[in-house]
Amino acid sequence: MAQADNNQATNRTVRFARFVVNNKWLVLILSLLLSFLAAFGGKLLEIKTDYRVFFSEDNPQMLAFEDIQDTYDKADNVMFVLTPKDGKVFSKQTLKTIQWATEEGWKTPYVTRVDSITNYQHTWVTPQDEDYMLVGALLCIPDKTVDMDSECEHEGVTPEMIDALSEQQLEELSQILLNEPQIINRMINPEKTVTAINVTVQPPSDPDVEGLEGEAKAEMQRKVMSAVPEITVFARDLKQRIMERDPNIEVRMTGVIMMNNAFSETGMNDMLTLTPLMLFLVIPLALFFMLRSISGTFSSVLVIVFSIVAAMGGAGWVGIYLTGPIFSVPTIVATMAVADSVHLLVTFLQNKRRGMAKDDAMVEAIRINMMPIFLTSITTIIGFMTMNFSEVPPLRDLGNTVAIGVGWAFFLSVTFLPALMMILPVKTAAKEKGESQAMNKLADFVITKRKALLPVMTILSIAIIAFLPNNELNDEFVKYFDETIDFRVDSDYTADNLTGLYVMLYSIKTGQQDGIHESSFLDIIENFAAFAKQQPEVLHVQSYGDVMKRLNKSMNGDKPYCYSLPKQSLQQNCNAVLLEPDEENIELDTRVRELTAQYTLMYETSLPRGMDLNNQLNGDKSSTRMQLSLKNVSSIEVIALEDKFANWFKQNAPQLEISASSPAIMFSHVGQRNIYSMIQGTLLALVLISIILGVALRSVKLGILSLIPNIIPMAVAFGIWGIFKGQVGMGLSVVMGMTLGIVVDDTVHFLSKYLRARREKGMDQTQAVRYAFQTVGMALTVTTIVLVLGFLVLGMSHYVMNAEMGIMTAITLAAALIIDFLLLPPLLMLFKPSKQVAKTQPLGENA
Repeated sequence: MAQADNNQATNRTVRFARFVVNNKWLVLILSLLLSFLAAFGGKLLEIKTDYRVFFSEDNPQMLAFEDIQDTYDKADNVMFVLTPKDGKVFSKQTLKTIQWATEEGWKTPYVTRVDSITNYQHTWVTPQDEDYMLVGALLCIPDKTVDMDSECEHEGVTPEMIDALSEQQLEELSQILLNEPQIINRMINPEKTVTAINVTVQPPSDPDVEGLEGEAKAEMQRKVMSAVPEITVFARDLKQRIMERDPNIEVRMTGVIMMNNAFSETGMNDMLTLTPLMLFLVIPLALFFMLRSISGTFSSVLVIVFSIVAAMGGAGWVGIYLTGPIFSVPTIVATMAVADSVHLLVTFLQNKRRGMAKDDAMVEAIRINMMPIFLTSITTIIGFMTMNFSEVPPLRDLGNTVAIGVGWAFFLSVTFLPALMMILPVKTAAKEKGESQAMNKLADFVITKRKALLPVMTILSIAIIAFLPNNELNDEFVKYFDETIDFRVDSDYTADNLTGLYVMLYSIKTGQQDGIHESSFLDIIENFAAFAKQQPEVLHVQSYGDVMKRLNKSMNGDKPYCYSLPKQSLQQNCNAVLLEPDEENIELDTRVRELTAQYTLMYETSLPRGMDLNNQLNGDKSSTRMQLSLKNVSSIEVIALEDKFANWFKQNAPQLEISASSPAIMFSHVGQRNIYSMIQGTLLALVLISIILGVALRSVKLGILSLIPNIIPMAVAFGIWGIFKGQVGMGLSVVMGMTLGIVVDDTVHFLSKYLRARREKGMDQTQAVRYAFQTVGMALTVTTIVLVLGFLVLGMSHYVMNAEMGIMTAITLAAALIIDFLLLPPLLMLFKPSKQVAKTQPLGENA
C-alpha cells in the first residue's frame, strides 16, 4: 500500500512537472501575475516610528506606562546636550546661546514644555521683604531682586541683560543650580561643563485616530505617521543653527523622539544598503560560482526578487507595519529563497550534462526535488512561525512576513523558475571534475574515519556547548544601535557626562483629593527619594518633595536650615506660626496640610506657561510622579532595581497604590519574557518538525536520529556566543526557532538522498553515504555558503538586534553543515540496516 501511494504521489509530481514544461508561457505569466498581485499590497505598508510598537496592547508595563502618561504630562522628548568647548557653561556667550535656543525650542512641532538652566523657575525672597516670595526664571533673578515689580520673563531676556551680569552674579546663579536637586545631574553636571535643553513634546498617536472617520481620520493618520520625522527635522535644524550661532558649543541630541527616529532610519538604511548588496553582489556571484550558468543565475535572482516583493506585499495586505525588524525581511528572504532554486537547478544542470533532453532534465529535477524542497520549505516556515510565540509584535511580524516569502519562494521555484529556464537558452559546460572529486574525497574521509569522527565530533560539540551557561539573558535598549548611530553615541555621552536616557517613573497614589499635602505622605516620598539616591545605578531623582522643601525655605526668609519639609522644619524653628495657639484647636497635621497646599498654589499661579507642575502632580493633587534617571544599565539590573523599590514600598508604605513603568522597565520585562516564550515555541517546533520528518522519511528511527543534527548546531552556536559575547538579548531570543527550520533543510536533503540510495538503488549504508555526498554535498555546501554570507550581510546592520540575529544565524548554519557532514554520516553508519528498508521509497521518488 505504501509503495502504491508513493508511486501515485510520484506520478502526480511528474504530471505537474510535464504541465509546467509543456505550458511554460502560461505558467510564467500566471506566476508573474500572482506575484504582482501580492506585491500590490506594498502600497499599504506604513512606517511605525513609535517604540511602543514593541509592546502588545495588553502588556502590563505598557498599560501602566500609558496610565502614567495620561495622568501627568507625557515624557516624550528631545534633549539637546550642550558642551562648551572652553568647558564653561556659565560664560556670558554660552548663557546667551542657551537662552536663545530655549526660546527656539518652543517652536518645535507638538511642543508642550521646554526646560533649561536659563528658564529654571527659582523661588527666593529679598532682604527688604522676607515675607514676599519671588518666582522667576534664572536669568531674571538679578532684575527681580532689584525690582520686585519687574515683569522680567525668560523670553524677554536680552543679550544686553546677560552682558550686564557681573562675575559675582554669574557665580551666584551657578550656585543656585548646583544646590538645586531638581537641576543638578539632570540639566547641568556638577562641573558646570555640560548642560541640557529638554524639549517635551506630545505628538499624536494611534488612540487619537479612534472615533474619527473619513478625511478627518485620514488626516490624523498622516499626522501620526509624520510626527516623529517632523520633530526630528526641526530638532536637527535647531542643532545646526545653535552650532552656527556659537561655534564654541558642541550639540548632541538624545531622548525618546530621537530613539523612535533611530529605529525607523536605521532600518530603512539597512534595507536600502544591505538588500542591494545581497541581490546584486553576494547572491549572483555565489550562484554563478556554483551553477556556471548565466540563465540559471538570472532566473534564481528573479525568484528572489519576486519572493521579496511578495513577502513585503503580503505584509501590507495583512496590516503589518514597517518597523526595525521588518526592514531586515528583504535580506532574510533573499537568503532563504536561494536554497530551493539551487537544489532544483543543480539537479537540472547535472541531468543536462548527462545527456538528457532539456524538457526531460527539468521534469526529472522537479520529480527528485519536489518533496525535499516542499518539506524544507514547510520546516522553515514552521521555524519562522514560532516567532509568533514572541512577546514582541514586530518580531512576530518578522516571522510571519519571512514565512510568506519562504512559501512564495517555493511556489516560484516549482513554477516560474522551471518555466523560465525552459524559455531561456541553457548552456551546460562539461561536468566539473573538481567538485565531484572534492565530494568524493570528503565522503572517503568520513567513511574511513567514521569510528574516530563520532567520538571526536561528540566531544568537541559537548566541549563547546559547555560554554552555553556563560550566556546571560539580558538587554539594553540604547544598545539596540551600534556606535555608528548618532543616537547611540549621543546617549552614551549624555549618560557619562550628565544624565541617563534610562528612567523609572513612579506614580504614587494616595487615593484622596489633596492627599499629596499630607505630612505623612511627604515623609514617605522624601524617604523613598533618599533610598533611591543611595542606589549606585541612580543618577538623579526628581521629586515633588524637593519642590516643597525649596518653597518652605523661601517662605521662611530663605534660611538655609529651613530647607526641609514643612513639618520637619519645625525642629529648626521654621514655620513657627504652626505652633501658635489656635482657638479652633485644629490639629497640627491639618494645619501643615493646609500650609503645603497654599505653598503649592502660590507657586503654581506664579509660573509662566508650560512650566507648571503637571509633570509631577495630577489634577486633584491625589498623586505625584517621581522620575529616577539611571545609568546605562542592563535589563537584569532594571528589574532587580524595580523589585528592590517594590519591596521598599511594601515595607514602608503598604497603604499607597504604586504604579511603576517607563521605556526602560517595559523593554526589560518584555525582553525577559520574550526569551522564555521563544524557548517554548522552539520546543513545540522541534516536536512538530520531528514528527513531520518521521512521517516523511517513513522511519521513526531516522525521525529521532534527525533531532541530533537539528539541535546540536543551535547549542554549539550559543556555546560559541557564550565564549565571545555572553549576552543574549531580544534579537537572539528568536534565533532558536528561526534557525531550527533552516537547519533541518540540510538534514532533509542529505537523508533524502541517503534513503534514495538505500531504497531505490539497493546500496548499503557506506555506499548510500557516498551517494548522498556525491549528489547533494556540493549543493548543500554552496547553499550554506550563500546562507552564511547572507546572514553575515545582515550582521553588518547598524541595528544591533538584526546584526546579532544575523551573526548568530550564520554561526548556527555553518555549524549545521559541519554536523551534517562529519557527525550525521557516522551516526547513519552506526546503526544496522532495517530489513524493511527497501520496501518503501523516499519522499515520493521512484526508480
